[in-house]
Amino acid sequence: MPTTGVPFLTIGLLLLSNIFMTFAWYGHLKFKTEALYAVVLVSWGIAFFEYCFQVPANRIGYGYFNAAQLKTIQEVITLSVFVLFSVFYLGEPVHWKQIVGFAFIALGAFFIFTK
Repeated sequence: MPTTGVPFLTIGLLLLSNIFMTFAWYGHLKFKTEALYAVVLVSWGIAFFEYCFQVPANRIGYGYFNAAQLKTIQEVITLSVFVLFSVFYLGEPVHWKQIVGFAFIALGAFFIFTK
């Protein structure tokens, strides 16, 4: 694969991974009456698909990105997916303090990628 496609493939796979991860970790919050063992098993099954995208993303992206950059990309995607998930799936509003906190994380990401 030409290296020009590596960032797009890596980020795309990380995005898919984080969608599954978010549902595995937080999707059960809408099902408070379900038995804990049941939601753990369902979450574990969903997390399998997270790993099916996460591991190849890191394997493909490593070398083009260093490990700190891969982790930073993953965290920024995680927060982005989580905000959309919490608003549209859980119906929670976004508070200005969360936006400020995420902006500080984005500032940290900026420093990870600058030379």
